[in-house]
Amino acid sequence: MAQYKNVLFPGLGVKVQPVGRTLVNLDTIVYTDESKVSVKTVDLLGFAVVVEATPVSYTWDFGDGVVVTTTTPGKAYPAKEITHKYMKRGSVKVTLTTNYAARYDVAGTGWQYVDGTVPIAGPATALLVREAVPVLVDPQR
Repeated sequence: MAQYKNVLFPGLGVKVQPVGRTLVNLDTIVYTDESKVSVKTVDLLGFAVVVEATPVSYTWDFGDGVVVTTTTPGKAYPAKEITHKYMKRGSVKVTLTTNYAARYDVAGTGWQYVDGTVPIAGPATALLVREAVPVLVDPQR
């Protein structure tokens, strides 16, 4: 099963709002919109094996040392379901590890469940964290 996990279990990407850059102390929204049950059939030693992977939790690594696990894939604005506030400026990479419950059926003999979950890391999403600084200007100019 291990040799097939990267093919059968999709690594989900992170969507970030605002896109590409955010501000220190601003709620940054993260989500994935690709989360669904994945069913694939592979041939293994001449037998058709159906593998079903169901996302059960999501581990978000915000790239600044904060890691959070949720049971939902999040939603785009205005939902603000999963957010993070960065405390300092810099460049970070946000990653998502999707934890799948898995089962398989060999040639119609009945479903067998895989113990525990199968963690699959998705691609990193680059994010610039900037700091806004108020500047007083002369309104007469």
